[in-house]
Amino acid sequence: MECYILNRIDTIFIGPVPAAYLIGGSMGTKKMSIREAMATSETIRMFSNPLLERLSHVHPATPFVIYIPVIVSLVYLAITSTPLSATDIIASFCIGMLFWTFIEYFLHRFIFHIPQTNRVFKAIYFYSHGIHHDAPRDATRLVMPPGASIPLAVTLFFLFRYFLPLHYLPFMGGFLTGYVIYDFLHFSVHFFQFKNAYFKMIRRNHMMHHYRAPLKNFGFTSPVWDYVGGSYFGSTAADRNVDDHSGLKPL
Repeated sequence: MECYILNRIDTIFIGPVPAAYLIGGSMGTKKMSIREAMATSETIRMFSNPLLERLSHVHPATPFVIYIPVIVSLVYLAITSTPLSATDIIASFCIGMLFWTFIEYFLHRFIFHIPQTNRVFKAIYFYSHGIHHDAPRDATRLVMPPGASIPLAVTLFFLFRYFLPLHYLPFMGGFLTGYVIYDFLHFSVHFFQFKNAYFKMIRRNHMMHHYRAPLKNFGFTSPVWDYVGGSYFGSTAADRNVDDHSGLKPL
């Protein structure tokens, strides 16, 4: 396989970006359906092999089709085949969702943005995440391909079963729910516009990551881990001194 834009990996656009884009002006002001988002998708080639290239494009509804039945099954099994009380199941489910936010942050910061010190690390960056930074408006590459997400989910399932032998079913259900919510929200911030304050917050934080500070704001569904890890944009004097001519100040 050949990476067509490997020589572009070292540079991520972080120059001037219109304030309207960051706060919901030029992008997403009109109502748009998923069909319209797919039609206006902007893509670049990822693989020279046509089969791999085709498999790298995923419809945004794919995670829902795959994982919602799995989540329902996990919760059903937790209710019918474990001695857990309803309170235990709900608590384990919620903790699983919270754990997803940590895994999301950890993967994004330490794997998807691995320091590009050699060609191998550059390839890891590009194929796992760099393609999204190069083409953030590619509607077919905003969710993880099943060929990657399913093996990862199966691996985590067995890890959770080993470390949480009594609670792994609802915990895994909550974890996958967090992942599905993440996929929905991630697609939405790139193509849709909602008036909800939480959505506006995560959208602004994510656009900051894309267009102003690519090594900040790794957490998507929650900024908590960025605060804990010192990677929230605006937490240092260097952040506050950045001037990209957008007129926006760090949060």
